Amino acid sequence: MARRGRDYQDGHGTLYCSFCGKSQNEVRKLVAGPTAYICDECIELCRCIVEEDEGGLPRRKEEPRKG
Repeated sequence: MARRGRDYQDGHGTLYCSFCGKSQNEVRKLVAGPTAYICDECIELCRCIVEEDEGGLPRRKEEPRKG
């Protein structure tokens, strides 16, 4: 069960994915946002959903970042 709200860390400093509830020890990567964490597995699932919704359209090229 996914953790809700700010309950993304236990009393031992372990971080959890805000979407699937897996701990940082159960996934390869945990990405931090301002109020949530998302694991590499949830990112991949989201990528597949977006790709499917777009009908398999190729990804748009991003402009190189300035700075």
